[in-house]
Amino acid sequence: MTNPEPVDAFARTPDGYQRLWTPHRMAYIDGESKPVTAAAGDCPFCQAPTKPDQQGLIVKRGIHVYAVMNLFPYSPGHLLICPYRHVGDLTQLTSRETAELTRLTQAAMKALRVVSNPSGFNLGMNQGAVAGAGIAAHLHQHVVPRWAGDSNFLPIIAQTKALPELLEDTRSKLAATWG
Repeated sequence: MTNPEPVDAFARTPDGYQRLWTPHRMAYIDGESKPVTAAAGDCPFCQAPTKPDQQGLIVKRGIHVYAVMNLFPYSPGHLLICPYRHVGDLTQLTSRETAELTRLTQAAMKALRVVSNPSGFNLGMNQGAVAGAGIAAHLHQHVVPRWAGDSNFLPIIAQTKALPELLEDTRSKLAATWG
């Protein structure tokens, strides 16, 4: 018995993979909404609070900081806690800003537990572009709800995250729960 002729899998046979196309992710990859300079005028975190809450995707406003939906979430309900003031480093916050950032992070976790019952959270901030900050010029604390089994092959293989709910729908639920 002879070996069959090799088959060019890319040209002749389907590869068996299903495709989840997420062209909206190209906006993030291409740098949309990222500041051109470190100036506050280019900063989406400085611009968001100047808009109505629904348009700016703001969930809750405090005195020194506010909570906003992440435009490019890791999971449904991914929030950012941002100071109104345009600062890029945690050490630049005043003691009042620092305290309110912590309180709003705690309140975000409580609201997310009511709205979507996550099993846990990732909390953190990337300080500087080299550390992974997409918008390094304006400090922001990530509040990422997590569920058992919510991580799969998509982020690793396809650099894609499937989200079951629109940002505005999640924002509305959180804003109503937060009070």
